[in-house]
Amino acid sequence: MATTVRRARLSLPAAPLGPENPLPALRAPDGVHTLDERSRHGLPRDMARQIGYEPLRSLLPVRIRDGYGRERTEEELEAVIIENGLLRVTVLPGLGGRIHSLVHLPSGRELLYRNPVFQPANFALNGAWFSGGIEWNIGATGHTALSCAPLHAALVPAPDGGVMVRLWEWERLRDLPFQVDLWLPADSEFLYVGVRVRNPHERPAPVYWWSNIAVPEDPGTRVLAPADEAWHFGYERSLRRIPVPDWQDADRTYPSNSTYPADFFYEVQDTVRPWITSLDAEGHGLVQASTGRLRGRKLFVWGAGEGGRRWQEWLTEPGTGGYAEIQAGLARTQLEHVRLEGGTEFSWLEAYGPLSADPAAVHGADWARARGAAAEALDGALPAAALEAAHKAWRGVVDTEPGERLARGSGWGALEVLRGGFELPGTPFEEADLGEEQAPWLELWRTGVFPTPRKVVPPGPPLVTAHWRDMLETAPADPLTEYHLGVAQWHAGDVAQAVRSWERGLSLAPSRWPLLRCLAEADAQAGDPERAADRYAEAFADLIEESRGGEAWTAAESALAREAMTAQLAVGRLPQARAVWDRLRPALRENGRFRLLAARLLAAEGHVSTALHVFEEGFEIPDLREGEETLSDLWSALTTRPLPAAYDFRMRPPGITGQP
Repeated sequence: MATTVRRARLSLPAAPLGPENPLPALRAPDGVHTLDERSRHGLPRDMARQIGYEPLRSLLPVRIRDGYGRERTEEELEAVIIENGLLRVTVLPGLGGRIHSLVHLPSGRELLYRNPVFQPANFALNGAWFSGGIEWNIGATGHTALSCAPLHAALVPAPDGGVMVRLWEWERLRDLPFQVDLWLPADSEFLYVGVRVRNPHERPAPVYWWSNIAVPEDPGTRVLAPADEAWHFGYERSLRRIPVPDWQDADRTYPSNSTYPADFFYEVQDTVRPWITSLDAEGHGLVQASTGRLRGRKLFVWGAGEGGRRWQEWLTEPGTGGYAEIQAGLARTQLEHVRLEGGTEFSWLEAYGPLSADPAAVHGADWARARGAAAEALDGALPAAALEAAHKAWRGVVDTEPGERLARGSGWGALEVLRGGFELPGTPFEEADLGEEQAPWLELWRTGVFPTPRKVVPPGPPLVTAHWRDMLETAPADPLTEYHLGVAQWHAGDVAQAVRSWERGLSLAPSRWPLLRCLAEADAQAGDPERAADRYAEAFADLIEESRGGEAWTAAESALAREAMTAQLAVGRLPQARAVWDRLRPALRENGRFRLLAARLLAAEGHVSTALHVFEEGFEIPDLREGEETLSDLWSALTTRPLPAAYDFRMRPPGITGQP
């Protein structure tokens, strides 16, 4: 049967994404996925080098997405359906190009964990992320900042004469374009995914890529990969080599055998074909294989403990089956970034499809026989030579210009292509993609002047790479230009110069709060929390006086109020924290994050029973961060009673103290 591609609308209970946080993300990503320094000793030299290679100093120029809630209504999401009579692939180009569903039509089996709802949660580098399906993670350690962002999508001629879907975008954390080609050959039970990451610059760039596949965590499900050892990484931030499959008196290739969330990075040798599969008790499931460039393989488990179960429920809805993730990446672990030289590229081909193997062998005690049975089944279904041939054929069309557009992503790539004069055949970033957010930067590039907005609004998104910083340095030094210049200097690590730029802008600024907030953050990171608290309070007061109402202003008030209250509580300034609370809009006070801050404030004021009552009334923090323990920490400070299940998001074993 010939492959068809069609647009569709996917109806799901969905929580709205809400507005972006307008405050620039000056802080480095949290340390959940940071390796404890003591664990680096004894690591293989190449692994240690790549773990230390170009970690993010901040999330700039990307903005935080924390405006979502947890009230879901039925919504229709734009989808693209690829089908050939054997597989049906459902893609969400508006949500990071996520493959939402992969159905094997002859058996009727869904090969993935398909989330029945769209519920953002705080797992992406920049906040909003959702679980389920297959996601494409590019940028830096963690879930991509494009998790809930639209990608460009179009039809492209496939190597077999049919049609395939191309997804592409400009990844802003590393300033790199990439493409993902979804090719489902006629009469094939395997979806091919061709990935290309290009570095159009003269300088080298750090690259991170992991394809994350959510699979059902049914009882008896086993994950197999061609490895006898793995690197275990848990939320205690240690990395250690362990045997596969048995470790600490349990077979860890069965996700249900782990109590706490953990990563198992398999040690796949260069001489072995890379693959990973999840097979149920009957020996059926999904397999992912690739060409050699994508060497890493990983199993992520939520664990059977209360915290892991609570997180799974949080990401979907009660009564939904759990899931694990099988993953494939460029390096052995997700703590590493790989160097890509200027003017070069990485590319590889992945394959996703059904796999059936002898259940007696797969679930037997002999690990070599179990993984051998899976490898033999894969070789029968998709020989390595066939995948290599498909890769070669796909390489012949990677530069083919797309045809019919299916979706449009951001305009940031178009801006960079205009500025840099890059030639990127196969991934057109067109001037038609430029929008309101790019407009002031386009004017700066064309005229050398950063324009003043026609109406008073929170500052727009920043740009921070060296070429934009250079343009800001030579532009007329008005307050908004100084603000953006300081953000770019901060990103470059020139803290002193950033502070000078913000202070210069402050002396003439009609709108003081954006600059004051940046200076407050600089004070906090310089180890002066008292001065930071002063500036946060002043910034919030100025914002309240200036706020015009509307979504953008409400987002600014919410974000700055959270920071200001937290800063006052950190230095014990309870009246100042109460003053921020008193000026909050009533609707914001009902937000879970502010309910938690209210409980903290009440407890600090000595009203412990009233603070405890806030918990007893019940609240939810929509943007609760992966690894965050503020709920359990505050509860323990208020009472010796057991932590209610609704607030139990703990991801680490008992006895491991301190925020990860």
